Amino acid sequence: MKFNKTRNKVFGALFIIIVVMAFFTLPTGYYLEVPGTAEDTSQFVKVDGKHDKKKGNLLLTTVGIVSGTPYTLLKSLGNNFETIYSQQDLMGDESSEDYFKVQSYYMKSATNSAIQAAYSKADKPFTKKYLGVYVMDVMANSQFNKKLQVGDTITSINGYHFNNADQFIKYVKKQKKNAKVKIQFTRDGKKMTASGGLVKLADTKRLGLGITLTDNTEAKGNPPTKINAGNIGGPSAGLMFTLQVYSQITNKNLKAGRTIAGTGTISPDGTVGPIGGVEKKVYAASEEGATIFFAPNDPVTKEIKKYEPGYVNNYHLALRAAKKIHTKMKIVPVKNLNDAINYLEKTQSK
Repeated sequence: MKFNKTRNKVFGALFIIIVVMAFFTLPTGYYLEVPGTAEDTSQFVKVDGKHDKKKGNLLLTTVGIVSGTPYTLLKSLGNNFETIYSQQDLMGDESSEDYFKVQSYYMKSATNSAIQAAYSKADKPFTKKYLGVYVMDVMANSQFNKKLQVGDTITSINGYHFNNADQFIKYVKKQKKNAKVKIQFTRDGKKMTASGGLVKLADTKRLGLGITLTDNTEAKGNPPTKINAGNIGGPSAGLMFTLQVYSQITNKNLKAGRTIAGTGTISPDGTVGPIGGVEKKVYAASEEGATIFFAPNDPVTKEIKKYEPGYVNNYHLALRAAKKIHTKMKIVPVKNLNDAINYLEKTQSK
């Protein structure tokens, strides 16, 4: 009897330990979007082989995506700077591996746009090389499913090389229903080929390869600029990378010893676009000691209000976040690259 009691106590203790461990470590299928980091862009950018050594910082800001456990999900309730997402809401039908591949592409695209915008503003020469179409998704019914992967770049179809995604799509549209096509693509730097037929595209009467694609380009400037963002993904560092590149190729001291943070996508023409998680980025920037934060002031059109009546743009979300954390950091609205540069030049002496 005494042995049974001892055994029951041991099993009971083990059960409690397992439950406690599960509470703190068990994946739930949900994710938390939390404040990330504020990183100095100079460490990622080289112009003519050199990093920027001027005093001050131009900080890109990130959000963190962490797997939700029962403990972290419970702890996040009521926290203004942590948001719970299901995997479907965050990644759609993509696997986590494909999701992060796409985020990596978005960063690459952002750095290319940053180089184009900076060199155009500085009136410096640059070239734009077309690499092919980047595969963003492959439909389940596609005959190229399992042959193509997210992250592949298609360089030709039936030996035909194209100059943009539109040309590629138009070529595929001209193919007959039972046509077989051969594509050449690159994966991790290796050239590969695959063949297959066309399939009916979802929600349309058209035929296609059954892939989601976008242009894959590479911009090079003179003097040469290289941007290596490491493991940071997404398009939201575009503005801050543009400011970093512009300040180096023009040798202008935009920082003037200040710690400047911000966020926003960048288009080659300098337009700054909205991003997600701006409140978390304000928090991260304030924690890093930034005194200025650039927030996209995207226009709230009648069309947006029609489909999303409660929409609040990035700038006003950033203002709300700054008020909640009682930061003295100045939230500066920007619609384009000129807005950011003009503000930094006008406030240098201050």
